[in-house]
Amino acid sequence: MNAANPQTIHRVMHEIKRRKLEVLRVVDLTPRMRRITLGGPELAGFISLGSDDHVKLFFPQTAEERAMLENMELSAGLKGSAMPAMRDYTPRRYDVKTFELDIDFVLHGDGPAATWAAQAEPGQHLHIGGPRGSMIVPDIFDSYLLIGDETALPAIARRLEELPANRRALVVVEVENALEQQSLQSAASIEVMWVHRDAPEHDLLKTVAGLSIPAGELYTWVATESALSRKVRRVLLDTHGLNEEFVKAVGYWRLEGSAEE
Repeated sequence: MNAANPQTIHRVMHEIKRRKLEVLRVVDLTPRMRRITLGGPELAGFISLGSDDHVKLFFPQTAEERAMLENMELSAGLKGSAMPAMRDYTPRRYDVKTFELDIDFVLHGDGPAATWAAQAEPGQHLHIGGPRGSMIVPDIFDSYLLIGDETALPAIARRLEELPANRRALVVVEVENALEQQSLQSAASIEVMWVHRDAPEHDLLKTVAGLSIPAGELYTWVATESALSRKVRRVLLDTHGLNEEFVKAVGYWRLEGSAEE
């Protein structure tokens, strides 16, 4: 890992390792969100320091791709034509004592990750890689504004759980309907606003535009569909006049057929 000023937002890089893990438990959090707990001795040395870290998950579709994963050394990179499908996911929880790692999957009905998660059972295996690095946000802010959809919920929930009691957080989450709401825990003082896609009168951009921004030094984090994240960022900067230095907006997925601006 590399050193950095602990009182500024900074990135810490990690040694990249690939691990073969076993599915230990499968729990449905909501109708469309499934938590899969992975474990095994290869989790020894696993590091995830940032609430929005990403590990890469591998989903081989052919015998050739499966053989490639099984035969490569854990520290080796993936090369060649037998590259399996890969997706980035947030480590929701890691227990260093029990070597358990929770990954939350949105069951959206298509794609290699959702397809695998829908049929996952204890005893199966999954290869993961990383995290490559962690973005460290030190405890120097009074308040937090966290905005996302269900794909961002693992990172949002983890951030809230890590906040101390003397902080405030305003959370805005877009989900399909009321059944997809989750209980979010924090020692900090939090307000959670749910935006439901099945309610035509609700709109994430309008909700963000109408927010009362928390007082004090503020850190803002946004993660939704790529184009929507850019729009949310513009509302935050243009309508609310937030400090661009402390607004991080990322795209966690892209709408099929959309073009980058």
